Amino acid sequence: MSEILDGKRLVMGTCYYPEHWPESLWKEDLQRMLDTGIEVVRIAEFAWSKVEPTEGNYIYEFFDRFLDLADEMGMKVIFCTPTATPPAWLTEKYPEVLNADIQGNLFRHGMRRHYNYNSPVYRKLCAQITEKFASHYGNRKCIIGWQIDNELNCEKDLFYSESDTEAFRKFLQKKYGTLESLNEAWGTVFWNQTYTAWEEIYVPRYTYSNSVNPHQVLDYIRLISESARSFAKLQSDIIRIYCKPGDFITTNGMFDHLDNHKLTEESLDFYTYDSYPDFAYGLDMYEEDEGELRDRKWSRNLSEVRSVSPIFGIMEQQSGACGWTTRLEAPTPRPGQITLWTMQSIAHGADYISYFRWRTATMGTEMYWHGILDYSGRDNRRLREIKQVHEKMQAISEVAGGIYEAEVGILKDYDNNWDAEIDNWHKRVDQVSQKSIYAAAQKTHTPLDYIYLTDSLKPEELQKYKVLFYPHATIMSEGRAKILKEYVANGGTLVVGCRSGYKDLTGKCVMYKLPGLLAELTGTDIPEYSFIAPDAGTVTVDWEGTTLEAAVFTDLLEMAGENAEVKGTYTSDYYAGTPALICNQYGEGQAWYYGTAFTEGAAKVFLEKLGVAEPYARLVELPAECEIAVRKKGEDRYLFILNYDKDSTALALHKEGINLYTGESVLGRIEVPGYGTLVIKVNEIS
Repeated sequence: MSEILDGKRLVMGTCYYPEHWPESLWKEDLQRMLDTGIEVVRIAEFAWSKVEPTEGNYIYEFFDRFLDLADEMGMKVIFCTPTATPPAWLTEKYPEVLNADIQGNLFRHGMRRHYNYNSPVYRKLCAQITEKFASHYGNRKCIIGWQIDNELNCEKDLFYSESDTEAFRKFLQKKYGTLESLNEAWGTVFWNQTYTAWEEIYVPRYTYSNSVNPHQVLDYIRLISESARSFAKLQSDIIRIYCKPGDFITTNGMFDHLDNHKLTEESLDFYTYDSYPDFAYGLDMYEEDEGELRDRKWSRNLSEVRSVSPIFGIMEQQSGACGWTTRLEAPTPRPGQITLWTMQSIAHGADYISYFRWRTATMGTEMYWHGILDYSGRDNRRLREIKQVHEKMQAISEVAGGIYEAEVGILKDYDNNWDAEIDNWHKRVDQVSQKSIYAAAQKTHTPLDYIYLTDSLKPEELQKYKVLFYPHATIMSEGRAKILKEYVANGGTLVVGCRSGYKDLTGKCVMYKLPGLLAELTGTDIPEYSFIAPDAGTVTVDWEGTTLEAAVFTDLLEMAGENAEVKGTYTSDYYAGTPALICNQYGEGQAWYYGTAFTEGAAKVFLEKLGVAEPYARLVELPAECEIAVRKKGEDRYLFILNYDKDSTALALHKEGINLYTGESVLGRIEVPGYGTLVIKVNEIS
């Protein structure tokens, strides 16, 4: 059993780089960590040259000395494979290991993650260094787990090397068997793209308008995911030969163009995430406007992680200002924010919190990416706050192993994720709806889950949700449609938005009446559709007296089936009076088709009218500035109250509970300071 996700307690760690610091500091640093409550360090993810300084020349003494000290002092260690940063001797001798841009220009040594997963040479050398690390260090008492690489697909999630083209051809030959099948799947008769030999096929290449066959690109992204997973499994299989029984294998992320669910099933014991909520306040990191949610939006990311591992770890939890010398400027966390972001992670299912990092590097591109300690290493406000966090983690440790509770879910799948990236029509509606539904859930204090429709998903797993949103199920398969029908027939409520069911798994548009494979389930026909024209003004929908604003696109609906009923109509533009919302009784449940994208206001109305908004209102009344997240364990519920505002606020607790920070019984009005948190244990049976 893992020593950090054992379901019995919460554990604190940090990231440490012994290669950055004089050995004279090691003992002092480890002792200060232990005094702070830190009992695990992650090491070695960028330290290939410390073990193999030149090809085939392996020396182990550096990390042996550090691990000797860790054993002596009782510090636990997560050891990493160093494959995220190949050494200079390797990339100089074997340039074929380098990734390239779409025009074929190689990414040279000096950054990180500049390699490609498919180079036979790189895979061989990575297997060798992983075997050397695992065979030499694997029996160490202090080592409790292993991290594969570092942040797979971070920085670059597109690969254009010659090795990638070779791998793409093999991937396609295995998938399609014949060129005839590939040409049919990709629709290569369009623009005379028909292939007559496998050697004519490449990964996407530069075109003057940057337009590439979308069906080719969809398969290319699938290749990237498969390549990254294969690269991880190569290392995981080796580590499992040498690691001690009970030692875990994980990796940290999560990033795009990667099926993290399959990655975890194939290679990991659990997933870990790198959480930096302060990005919401930084410059040059995200173009998206974070709006009112700001750092609160990171709960959405944590919910995505939870879909992979219901109980997970945080390998890098923000502890200081973020910044590179070349990009990103984010402020130092204000007093209370480290605690807030830590409890945000725990609230959503993290039983292990590792802060990035112990000391702030004095050199390199990330010398402005601050850790707990600044350059001088002296005690500071952040260290004092983390000591207080440790006390809180000890006080609430019984939460460990508790499962996040939600009655509402958002369905996702990797095919639609990737299609929404490469198809602007899909992207426009998806971006609006995904952001809006989550914001509405947050502001109505409605916890939700993300659920991925993977091959391993059992249909009965959906039945615990009263309502499931599948905002834009653009790509639909018979298998997924069957799962959705079973969910609704057994009493579930499904809500889908516009632009659903009009593509198959190749990304081609289907020739059925829309919404294709979802027509029977939703009782809907779509004879016509359109983007909302710029001169249309505000397009509205009347839902039995409640006005909703349509967004981006409109499907003009008709009923198709005796159990279908029009619930809402468009009230403006040339399609005024046309059905916009249809509810279809299917078995014991309901399927709703909403013919537009979801604004935040519309999503809020759906949550309220379907009876799932504010499910904990019977227990607590919360101000808008606070998030509620609930972890359940047995008959106990643990209410995490998180105040994201710098000003204090108050809540009203309707059911007596225990403030786990203090052990005191609480009821009625409770003050929550700016950036403050509460964890209240409630047993509704007592």
